[in-house]
Amino acid sequence: MEALQITGGIPLNGSIGVLGAKNAVLKHLVATLLAPGTHVLSNVPDIVDVRLMCEVLEHVGARCVADGTTRTVTVPEVLSAEAPLDVVRKMRASILVLGALLTRVGSVRIALPGGDDFGTRPIDMHLDGLRRLGAEFESRDGVLHGEAPRGLIGADVDLGFPSVGATENVLLAAVMAKGTTVLTNAAREPELEDLASYLTAMGAKIVGAGTSRIEIHGVPELVAATYSVVPDRLEAGTYLLAGAASRGEVTVVNCVPDHLRMELSKMRAAGCDVTIGESTITVSGPERPTAVDFATLPYPGFHTDMHPQMVAFLASGDGTSIMTENLYSGRFRYIEMLNRMGAAIRTDGQHVVIDGQSTLVGATVDACDIRAGAAMVIAALAAAGTTTIVDASHLDRGYTDLEPKLKSLGATIARIAL
Repeated sequence: MEALQITGGIPLNGSIGVLGAKNAVLKHLVATLLAPGTHVLSNVPDIVDVRLMCEVLEHVGARCVADGTTRTVTVPEVLSAEAPLDVVRKMRASILVLGALLTRVGSVRIALPGGDDFGTRPIDMHLDGLRRLGAEFESRDGVLHGEAPRGLIGADVDLGFPSVGATENVLLAAVMAKGTTVLTNAAREPELEDLASYLTAMGAKIVGAGTSRIEIHGVPELVAATYSVVPDRLEAGTYLLAGAASRGEVTVVNCVPDHLRMELSKMRAAGCDVTIGESTITVSGPERPTAVDFATLPYPGFHTDMHPQMVAFLASGDGTSIMTENLYSGRFRYIEMLNRMGAAIRTDGQHVVIDGQSTLVGATVDACDIRAGAAMVIAALAAAGTTTIVDASHLDRGYTDLEPKLKSLGATIARIAL
């Protein structure tokens, strides 16, 4: 097992860039299965989840080649309908091969997905949406069997909640279904809009991506395409909060500031000085954050994947902050870790009450999951003394070159073997 050791109390200063969004590139990789030929994706982060998704693609017959931040995916005319059970159970995003293989192959066999444990995250909406297009499903021994015996046919699909994954699965299935699919109460996330842009580059006919109503006109076939993945707003937000927590000033370049509107608004409310350029964001941290309340919501609301980092930042704030988690009820395991560092945080149902403390202290903590690990890093940078974050491999699922990037900003950080 590996751990990160961070000595806090050192202000971070400087500029760093971010790569493509994890929550976009995994879906783009799945989308390559829809068209035979050679696809080229650029601005791709070299993270564990990208490697896992490439394993999924190779299992069903594609070939993935990495060259720096480029992934070249060669897709054959014939694909297997079975995704690798062991890999799928490690990563929730792999459930998206459902829609892609149903429309391309006509059938699919896939294990129920894994990934970070945030409580119950059922795939009912995925399956209901695909059933509306003509798919049929049966679960046997933990394996989901799906087929489209009459092919997929466009239909009206009304999601009960704007689920990103369900929107993406229906979108991937509908682009080559017969007729028109109208998807209402769709997710509006930038990563979903970027997936639609990539599919459009492949020849899909999609209207309304980025709004709550998406119209998809099925086409007989798609073609391979070259595409640059949208920058990762979560990586950008994490580094900006890391700089703010250390009382430094950090600039993130090659990002899309508009994708962090709500998060930047809350940073300002907490006392940060925020400067926005065309593709840059600079955040200067206060001596001590001002207490601020916030709630997670689907885009354009505050991203649930930024909630642990913001809580870590506010843990050393002045006053009491309240965070309301509206999406994942089980996402609070990291709070015990922050309290080990001297934070005073408690839960009340879906609410997290943060009584700001003047000082956090270094301790040994567990990363728990990707964003919880990022929260530990932020708290460690603000704390007095040295913090050891065990099970650091969680961070490798979402952040490329975390240690070198933080070192370039002045952090004292090292990866050690335990």
